[in-house]
Amino acid sequence: MRQEHTEPSAISISGGINYPMLKERRRRLGSRIFAAEKMLVTRMLQSIGDPPVQIVLWNRQVISNHDGRAVAQVLIRDHGALLKLVSDPERYFGELYSAQRIEVQGNLLDFLDAAYRVWPQNRQGWSGKKLLAPFYDTRRNDLPDARRNIHHHYDIGNDFYKLWLDERMVYTCAYFPSPSTGLEDAQLAKLDHICRKLCLRPGQKVVEAGCGWGALALHMAKHYGVKVTAYNISREQITFARQRAHAEGLDGQVEFIEDDYRNVRGEFDAFASIGMLEHVGTDHYRELGEIINRSLKDSGRGLIHTIGLNYPRPMDAWTERHIFPGACPPSLAQVMQIFEPFDFSVLDVENLRLHYAKTLEHWLQRYEKNVDRVTEMFDQEFARAWRLYLAGSHTAFKIGGMQLFQVSFARAGHNQIPWTRQYLYEAPYISLGGPDGKL
Repeated sequence: MRQEHTEPSAISISGGINYPMLKERRRRLGSRIFAAEKMLVTRMLQSIGDPPVQIVLWNRQVISNHDGRAVAQVLIRDHGALLKLVSDPERYFGELYSAQRIEVQGNLLDFLDAAYRVWPQNRQGWSGKKLLAPFYDTRRNDLPDARRNIHHHYDIGNDFYKLWLDERMVYTCAYFPSPSTGLEDAQLAKLDHICRKLCLRPGQKVVEAGCGWGALALHMAKHYGVKVTAYNISREQITFARQRAHAEGLDGQVEFIEDDYRNVRGEFDAFASIGMLEHVGTDHYRELGEIINRSLKDSGRGLIHTIGLNYPRPMDAWTERHIFPGACPPSLAQVMQIFEPFDFSVLDVENLRLHYAKTLEHWLQRYEKNVDRVTEMFDQEFARAWRLYLAGSHTAFKIGGMQLFQVSFARAGHNQIPWTRQYLYEAPYISLGGPDGKL
């Protein structure tokens, strides 16, 4: 008769517990569990390009695909966090970091730099991302959704943004005439850089689609003598902008309208959109082109300033879900979908990627100085989420994963345009006296 093989019982005939045997069984079980966890982590690291990091589990076990020196250690505090991370690292790393279930031991920027340098080429490598992606694709930008998306990001309180933006509350890429330029002057230089590209003249009418806290509209009116109509669906921002316009005596020159860009009305000499295209969505680009086409005079000029990509791809899942719902940065080819159907001529394209990396460096430094205040205003999870967002954005622009495009354009056949780019640089910037030295 065949005898079934059975392991000796850990309980003796006399009813006592065989502690050595029980200890050995626990050791074997622990080894099997760790082997499974190591396999999952190893496969995940391979799928995202094997960044030079070590994974440290809650039981001090260390997993690494690199024999050399790691730039950082990632501490995973519990088994559930590990399972979430390996199922979809793009989505869950940010959530787990914000909740302190993951900790980066080492410099956060060094870790992100190492991870991002290998991650973009392998974004589709992890099957969990592909399986879960359809449930988290929320880039809807119809009018009701656009209002909800903007409210989520911009209406969390002006006091929060005042902690780390410049004094004019400019929440877009600055322009640094030199790397040593401070943030305040760099944002002022950016406002002037845009005005020069638009070739503004006193008495002209300008429409701005998505005006933030109003810095550009007020700058154009005050220093270039134009009348500005600015649209924005963020109530917090519009309220702040109107207060600034009144305080600066510009009520008669700037009108801030709490409404969507789709409702722009009138005819203008210039069209400007700074940091709004990321929220429009490529499905609405032709609609935006129609609005520009009906709004711009035959002799008019326009400029779109937008975060962009080298090739079309979705925003990373965590940022889109928790920080920037509805965000969809375009490639340069996608931006052309705005212009081509209406025969607009692109006059100039400038990529300010490293300027945005520098801007984010300033923002992150200011944010860290005020992180305790942020925690008091919200909570620890919010404060950590925004630290990761700012640090991750800085890294993405630094290594080239994200771009910053300024595209200026006019109607085809309009010949009243500068012969060279010299007009952008021959006079001092506003921070040094303005385009005419009299401002």
